[in-house]
Amino acid sequence: MEKQLIRDFEKSFENSNLDSKKINLKKEFLNKFIKEGLPGKNLENWKYSDLSKIIKTEIGDLGFYNNISSPNKIDSSMYLSGFEHNSIVFINGRAEKIDLQFEEKDKVKISEDFELEKTSSNINSLVNLNNAFTEKNFILAVKENYSFKKPLVIYHYTNKKIKSQNLNLRLNFELEKNTSLKLIDILDDFSEKNFINTFYNFKLNQDAILKNYKVDIKNNSNIKYSFTNIEQDKNSLSETFILSSGSAFNKNEINCNLNGSYSSAFVNGILSLNKKKHHEIRTSVNHLTESTKSYQLIKSVLENNARAVYQGKIFVNSDAQKTDGYQLSKAILLEDTTEFNAKPELEIYADDVKCSHGSASGSLNENSIFYIMSRGLNYKEAKELLINGFLLDVINKITDEEIKNLIKSMIGLKE
Repeated sequence: MEKQLIRDFEKSFENSNLDSKKINLKKEFLNKFIKEGLPGKNLENWKYSDLSKIIKTEIGDLGFYNNISSPNKIDSSMYLSGFEHNSIVFINGRAEKIDLQFEEKDKVKISEDFELEKTSSNINSLVNLNNAFTEKNFILAVKENYSFKKPLVIYHYTNKKIKSQNLNLRLNFELEKNTSLKLIDILDDFSEKNFINTFYNFKLNQDAILKNYKVDIKNNSNIKYSFTNIEQDKNSLSETFILSSGSAFNKNEINCNLNGSYSSAFVNGILSLNKKKHHEIRTSVNHLTESTKSYQLIKSVLENNARAVYQGKIFVNSDAQKTDGYQLSKAILLEDTTEFNAKPELEIYADDVKCSHGSASGSLNENSIFYIMSRGLNYKEAKELLINGFLLDVINKITDEEIKNLIKSMIGLKE
């Protein structure tokens, strides 16, 4: 893989506008990645999801050169219908179209720059891979005292031009004081057997509100990793929802730093998996000052050799008195061939806190199924009704009614 990396790196930047100093900096990140390699089960945070083995098994030889100079055709059928929204379209990692038709143009700034990922160079080797091959940051800033009038949908689209490729993308968002943004990330894949490595940075200033919904429901054989870093100031709020069922492998990591008092973070997710799919959600919510709150609820439904992982951590700093932290994961295993791994953690250095965590997994209750069948439903319908109720508990944590109904329609849930 080392020779392939070096060759593709040189090809990626042979006609680049970057100066030699910046390219040399990127080479340093490339060398770090070569030294570390893809993360595997020797690392604690990857012991349930050996990415190195997964890529070798599912993809084989991986290419790292991605030509983003050529435009791609946008298929209008990819857009959500009957749902008014702003949109940004990425195809194979290239920004193809930006449409903020419902917003005041002077209140939103979109730009690109060279700035490299600096939140956590020690996250894992994938940040070094991203820094090496991503030429620019995509940046969206919401100006002070402005709230988006309509949700922003980012379409992450891949087409059949690519196969056995690594794509890297980095997106930065800054919400200035007293702003709000509803952001929906939709992963829509027509490519197969690629590795997609995406980093998000969110900066929430005082009184800012972010609601981010990540949706991966289209069946595909791609391997995906997403790292989201959220920095929150005083009285800010973040709401993250993950719906994960489409890709062969998908790991979502959420790192949230509650830096300001009265800031709060909510992370909820559904892993609905079959056909040997392997998905993971890993969260780290860090309470760094007093009077902060977090809530996490992750539910999984597994069948047909599927595997789900949840690793969640609540960290409470010694200065973070009056912290309120809650974390729970539950899983339904519909077959004996499925597997669920959970690692809930509390790390607390303050004494005036209210924190709890828990995890539970098991099969559907046959007595409950029998009871529902006695009301006139068949066995399949009874199972579906129980699963529906199990997942609605998470869906109902979505605070925006329009988006809640959209998510329900995507996965066919009913009240």
